[in-house]
Amino acid sequence: MNQDASITTIKNWLGTGSINIFGLPLSGKDTVGLRLAETLGGKFISSGHILRSVQTEDRTLSAELDSGALVSPDTFRNLILPYFSRPDLQPYPLVLGSVGRWSGEEQSVIAAAESANHPIRAVILLNISEADIQTRWEQSRILQDRGPRADDRDRKVLTTRISEFRTKTMPIIQVYRNLGLLLPVNADQAKDAVFAEVIQKLEQFAIAQQDQQI
Repeated sequence: MNQDASITTIKNWLGTGSINIFGLPLSGKDTVGLRLAETLGGKFISSGHILRSVQTEDRTLSAELDSGALVSPDTFRNLILPYFSRPDLQPYPLVLGSVGRWSGEEQSVIAAAESANHPIRAVILLNISEADIQTRWEQSRILQDRGPRADDRDRKVLTTRISEFRTKTMPIIQVYRNLGLLLPVNADQAKDAVFAEVIQKLEQFAIAQQDQQI
């Protein structure tokens, strides 16, 4: 695969649109998202990064994040949705790290992105089993490579995060699947292989979308 040509194809198709990335905790959303944004000349927006940046100023929010639970829809609307309309992001495509995790939030994400000229063009699902996530968590505990995040220090919290994904986020992923936007990617492989598959799936999707418009 000529990756430079693939990236050019994706850029031309994407414009200032958005690509949203979902997956279980520790599936590699931030790793893929940051690399994809850099590759496409875009900006990476992670709901987790945004929330953790204001966590110390809000005790209620801090308690929610530390427990592994998803933040309330009101918090999501007030803190994360405004990012779509920021003037400094206007010229760029956006790569989103699980923006809109609670069933029902996908509609406000789709609307806000469309209104700000960052329409959701594709949704990547990093597929990996819950058993493999547990293994990654054990390895991360040994390597201490996740920083001081409280939501990564306790197995019970990890279990809560997995449960939240299963019950609240999976219905969102089904909505995107029904809209024909979902691109499943095997996340249980080396990082470079995961990224190569992401690029391959996006290029194929971009070409198919362009063919439909002809």
